[in-house]
Amino acid sequence: MSQVGWRAAVHAAAMDAVGGADLCTLDDTFGPLALDVAPDRWVDVARALRDEVGCCYFDWLSAVDELDDGFRVLCHVARWGTPVSHVVLRTLVNRQQPRLASLVPVWSGAGWHERETFEMFGVEFVGGDPMSTLLLPEGFEGHPLRKDFVLASRVAKAWPGAKEPGESEHDAAPARRRVLPAGVPDAEAWGPRPARSPAADPLTVARSAGPPVRARGARRAPGRASAEPGEPTGG
Repeated sequence: MSQVGWRAAVHAAAMDAVGGADLCTLDDTFGPLALDVAPDRWVDVARALRDEVGCCYFDWLSAVDELDDGFRVLCHVARWGTPVSHVVLRTLVNRQQPRLASLVPVWSGAGWHERETFEMFGVEFVGGDPMSTLLLPEGFEGHPLRKDFVLASRVAKAWPGAKEPGESEHDAAPARRRVLPAGVPDAEAWGPRPARSPAADPLTVARSAGPPVRARGARRAPGRASAEPGEPTGG
């Protein structure tokens, strides 16, 4: 099937499933054809892609944290042929109540991906596999791939990209010091200390403790030729 024919088939199937032009849009700007649908038509359009245009191959499902806009959930499926035809199904769920109908009744392989997306982003999928622990340890709090999730390692050890190797904190370019990666907390927001409290800054206290001490004789991770600046050698 040609790309033009594939686009027309996907559009027709989606329109039949949603019954309104304002409930789905097509986008082929970035490679594979992308189909944006309203959350309440997520399963209807997925079933139409499987039954009406032959998208029987489920590839993957995940999400993107778009901050105030919510979570963009994406599902990539394909139709076998010459060539293989691809489509990415997308929807946007509310950040305050991120819930979406499960695609397990359509593609059973979606269960593992939905559980992973629930753990990493906090998007709950209803009507499929139980949202039980998959990758994270029992008792883990939070969702690591959310952009507002604080990485504890960034509190204990400064982000390596904040300055060039060998460059002191004093010499680092002001612009670079202002740019922090995801997971680095604002000093006023980290820990139990209220904002603008005269108490010691928890971030400064954590950094002053120094890097963790490597056990004597411990082996380095594969691919690491030498210790990081300031890191004990353990020898």
